[in-house]
This record gives sequence, structure tokens and C-alpha cells, in this order.
Amino acid sequence: MRAIPGIALALLCLSATIKARSNYLPLADLGYAIHRATGYNAAGDYYNFSNIRYASPPTGNNRFRIPQSPSTDRTVVQDGMDGRVCPQASPIWYTAIARDFVDHYLKGIPFNRSTDVLDYPYNPDPRDPRETEDCLFLDILVPARIMLRASDPIRGPRVPVIVWFHGGAYTTGDKSQFTGASGLIQRSMAFGDGVVFVSINYRLGAFGWLSGPELRESGNANAGLMDQRAALRWVNRYIHFFGGDATKITVLGESAGAGSIMHHITAFARERDERDLFQRAILQSPAFIPIPDFEQQDLAFHQFLNILNVSSLDQARNLSSQTLIAANAYQVGRYSVYGSNIYGPTVDGNLVSALPGELILQKEYKWYMKTMLGQNADEGLRTTTPDAIHEDVYRRDLRRTFPQIQPNTIDYLLRRLYPPVFNGSRGYHDAVGRASSVTADYGYQCNNYYLNEAYEGETYAYLFDVSPGLHEDDVQYTFYDGDPSKRVNATVAWALQDYITSFAMDGVPRSTIGPEFTPYGPNRTMMDLGGTGIKTIRDPTDRERCKWWQLGFFY
Repeated sequence: MRAIPGIALALLCLSATIKARSNYLPLADLGYAIHRATGYNAAGDYYNFSNIRYASPPTGNNRFRIPQSPSTDRTVVQDGMDGRVCPQASPIWYTAIARDFVDHYLKGIPFNRSTDVLDYPYNPDPRDPRETEDCLFLDILVPARIMLRASDPIRGPRVPVIVWFHGGAYTTGDKSQFTGASGLIQRSMAFGDGVVFVSINYRLGAFGWLSGPELRESGNANAGLMDQRAALRWVNRYIHFFGGDATKITVLGESAGAGSIMHHITAFARERDERDLFQRAILQSPAFIPIPDFEQQDLAFHQFLNILNVSSLDQARNLSSQTLIAANAYQVGRYSVYGSNIYGPTVDGNLVSALPGELILQKEYKWYMKTMLGQNADEGLRTTTPDAIHEDVYRRDLRRTFPQIQPNTIDYLLRRLYPPVFNGSRGYHDAVGRASSVTADYGYQCNNYYLNEAYEGETYAYLFDVSPGLHEDDVQYTFYDGDPSKRVNATVAWALQDYITSFAMDGVPRSTIGPEFTPYGPNRTMMDLGGTGIKTIRDPTDRERCKWWQLGFFY
């Protein structure tokens, strides 16, 4: 009998292992429920556990309240095959105007269409069949060898965990919209045993972010933040069943997800039991409109009730789910001013006592976790109005965004901080670029500046600079799965994934293909992830502007 060559034997063994893992889907007994892996990915050698309930349905009397623990149901083994997406809503300004405007602007083509959303019909997209109020579920991707040893810690240590908070302007998005987490898992293998990846749903729009003094009489503002906290508590309690280490949790979020993380960092910094829910944080373009105004919150609250044709939150709780979903979609679609989606984290006098930038200024406590902060080269353009070319119209739009802002404050803003100087010395070359800089500062990159200052430079920061470098462009790099058909600079994607996973594993971003990642430090050092290379630069964020926004003179 002829001996099988070593390589061939190894391939046969690998093939047998893959076949065995494909035929065997492991169980996780969580006590309150039993879950079987939904599937096995042979290319990435990982199991996928989909749609694990982490909280009770936020329906009926639980609507607009903090999430409740899931009830026990061990009657059947859950396989996670039923998709779950929280109710979605997109504004007309984005679906009908913004995407075309950005495309025109980048190509240098004049944009002559109306920007008044009332000029466009409200034509909502067909509802996603997975859309449901009962959406507080999470997914887990776990390397097969980690899952298979999870019940026997003697066979190997537990591994770090990455928990993903999706973006979507607090009104859209879900845990499964990006399917390239396998790339993160694969890149993590270069720095140890790998990671367990968790992605979560949280309530969106009115369901998660309805607020205001009147709401707080019978509900809870910032319910979406509390959904995220509930998911993190779940991970701390149950992730060991999947081979994850609850003492090594990194939260990773982009846009609204990162803005949520910033609120968690500042809102819970004083409470040890709460802050220990995660040890590291990666914030990619943390986004939220800094609105502390209770009057605006109440206006949105009553507008929602009026659309429902009810006069109280309790009456709204008695309506059908489809009625509420339709009202949420209509309010966000029809009434969102340009650049806003109505909803998001708010100062509620309780959970969020002040804007994160203001809380950071207080410096009453030691900032306790390691952070990595990312921003894009052109954060503001996607949410910048074409009307910015007209100074008087742009001033009106600023007043809509910040209703309490005074005329002399707008004068200072547009004459001193963002003067109409278009030679590039201030970071912009025309009126739209100027307005984009305003949006980028207050909505995104100054949030990173506040955290870099709070941690006294003991952070890691990077700039995503692959042209055009718009807000959200880096997400496809974070979740790049190696598919050569995707229009991605693979070297930048792999280096970014290296930095993310190595940071999650030991708190220091490293790469097998990228340069050494130095801390932010007193020199304000950033890693530039550009289309022509990866290099170290000085943070281009304007400190004078950010200091002004942090002081809250706009309200």
C-alpha cells in the first residue's frame, strides 16, 4: 500500500475536520434557553449563533421603557433561523437628495434640485419582512476550535470578545447588515487564539430614543442606550459558553454605534459595576447632534403622539405594532431637517446628565479604559445641505439644528471660526466645504478630540484617508472579507483589521503589514490609513474649533 504524502494527508485531515464540523452544530445551554449554532462557515472555520434573545420583547407595556430580562423558555432548541430587525426609518432628505448631491459635488457637477423635503412625496420603502418590535437579539461568531473547547477550559484559555454596535443615525441598521466579520476573526489569528465577535440589535427611532420631560413621567428616555447596556450585561454573564473571556471585552462601533459608546463612557464612568462591563473601546466616527434642549425633545415627543392620534404614551402602548412602525417611519421620513434624523441620545437629567463633551471637561474622575479612535478625512459632506452655498439659507439651517443659538453666536461661528476664506488654509475650498467642516466638527471629529484630551493622549487614533474618505467609507474596510470583487484597498483593510483585533486582544494596536502604531501623546500623533500608503501624521483636527463646541455656546 502506497503511503500518502504529508501534504495530501494534511489536506485529507482538514477536509475530514471541515466535514465533521459542518455536520455537527454545537449547543449552548444558557439556562433560560438552549441554542444550537445556526451554521458553520467552512472558509473561515467558525460557527454562527444567530438571533439569541438578550431581553424580553419591548412591546405592550414594555414599550419606551428600559429592557427587561428574557424569560425562561427551554421547550425547544433555538436555531436562530428567524431574522430580527428593529423598526427602520430614513429621512426624505437622505433618500431623495443627499446621495445625488454628494455624487454631483465630488464630480464637480452643479446640483440644481430643490432641497425642501416638502417638494418630494413620502414614498416609504417596502417593509423588511424581518422588521419587528421584538428585536432585542444578538449574533455570535466564534472560531470552531474555541467553541469546541468552551465547555472544557482545561483545553485552552478563553479568548477576547469584540461587541459591535452598528451605525445608522439611530434610525436604521441592524446586527447583520455587515457580513465580513469573518475578516476580523481571521486577522485576529495572527495575534493569538482569535476573538469571539458579537453584534447586537438595539431599538431605533422613536422606539429607542423618544425623550423629553413628559415622556419621563411614564417611560424612559435613551432606551436604546439601555438596550446596549443590557446586551453588554448578557455578554458578561453568558459569553463563556462560547469560549469568550468576560474580562476582555472591547466595544466597537461606527457612527451612531460609536456615538453610543461615547455616552456609555461618560455616563457610567463613576459607577464601577457599570463601567466594568467593557474594558476597551474602539470608536469610529462617533456621531450625534449635541442637543441638550428639553423643548426640542418634547416637540418630537408630541409630534409622534399627534401622528398616532393619541394624547399619551399609555395610549400609544395600546396601539398595534404596525401602527407604531408606520408612524415612526413617517415622522423620521417627513419631518427630519436636513442633516438630522430627529432621534438620538439626549440629555435626560438622569442617565445622560450633560453632553459628553461637557462631562469630560469636569474631569472629576480618572478615565478608566483603553480607547482607539478613528475618523474619516471628510466626515461632514454626507449630511451637509446643498443650500450652504447661500449664506442666509445656511444661517437658517444652523438655527434649525440649534434652535437656541443666538445671531451673534452664528456671526462668530461663520466669521471667526469658519471664515469664508476658500484658499484651503482653513481646510476647505468653497462654501459647501466650509459647511461640511462645521458639520464634521460638531457631529463627529470633535468627539474624538474630547476623548483624546480626556485621556491625556493615552489613546490610539487614526485617520481613514482613502479617497474620498467620506463618513461610513471605512466600514467596508472594517468588515472586508477578502472578496477581490469589492472596491477596497485590501492592504489598508487588512492593516485596519490587524489594528482593531490586536487592540482588542491586548490593548496595543499592531499589524503584520502596517507600521508601528504609536499613542496619540502630546504630539497628537495619528495613523493615516491612505490610498497611497500608511504613515504617521499629526492630528489635523482644529483644536480651537473643538474647544468652542465643547463649551456649548450654541445653546
